[in-house]
Amino acid sequence: MTGLKLFHTTRSGVTEVAPRLAEVEADVQALVEAHMETMLGVRFLASEYVIDCVDGGRIDSLGLDENGAPVIVEYKRGTDAGVINQGLFYMAWLMSHKDAFRSLVRDRLGVTAASQILWSAPRLICLAGDFTRYDAHAVREHRRSIDLVRYRYFGSDHIGLETVASVTGHSAQAKRVRRSAPGVQPVRQQGAPMAELAAAVDEVLVGLGAGVTRVQRKQYRAYQRLRNFACLIPPQQTKVLVYLKADPTAVDLVSGFTRDVTGLGHHGTGDLEVQLRTERDLERAQDLFRLSYAAA
Repeated sequence: MTGLKLFHTTRSGVTEVAPRLAEVEADVQALVEAHMETMLGVRFLASEYVIDCVDGGRIDSLGLDENGAPVIVEYKRGTDAGVINQGLFYMAWLMSHKDAFRSLVRDRLGVTAASQILWSAPRLICLAGDFTRYDAHAVREHRRSIDLVRYRYFGSDHIGLETVASVTGHSAQAKRVRRSAPGVQPVRQQGAPMAELAAAVDEVLVGLGAGVTRVQRKQYRAYQRLRNFACLIPPQQTKVLVYLKADPTAVDLVSGFTRDVTGLGHHGTGDLEVQLRTERDLERAQDLFRLSYAAA
């Protein structure tokens, strides 16, 4: 982020647009809350949410991510060593007051969303002007899912977000995985061809780059960076379905292989459906996987 420069032209020539911080913290919060789903993949629920405890406090933003996990977002204009601990304090309160959060979700998003909250994978997103190396180390010592996201303004019309560190909490359903993750092997041991193909898809998706998180839901398995970039559906008898965040209009759709499902109901997230029946299909799909990963 520090090496990124934007330029705009004027009548007098070319002017460099230097990255800058917000004037006040509230400016960042207002902008992110207005575009939270686009920027973070999180549905906005509440701003400055007052918590009911002895010490009191206000959670900057509350939301629900694409997989139904509760999300706390805390903002700082610049660098603030206390932002992580502050966020963890609020998360502890949240996990002890599930009924309050469930009521909030029900009021904002409806009964169905409230009944499908993924309590096993709550997330804290700290969005600030910068972080120290001690911050990045600190998040690795906690047992919670924490994302450190750096922002910069460019001119008056652009904002950039960069993930500095991302750690997934130690839970049974949401894990930071590597290419040879132990969780892949039991799928292969089932023996069915489509189960083996699904295991191969899993390896490819988690091997796309550093910082891939796998989140397991009953109906699908999501792969995310800060946002979901792929969702793998449990294998069917003759095919494996993967939904991607790649733009279907920017892809040459092939009957029986790729399909635009914009506006169509399906499990998981993403508007591009990829149908896999063989290892060759998986090879064909890898460029699409990388495209969706980059978009996230």
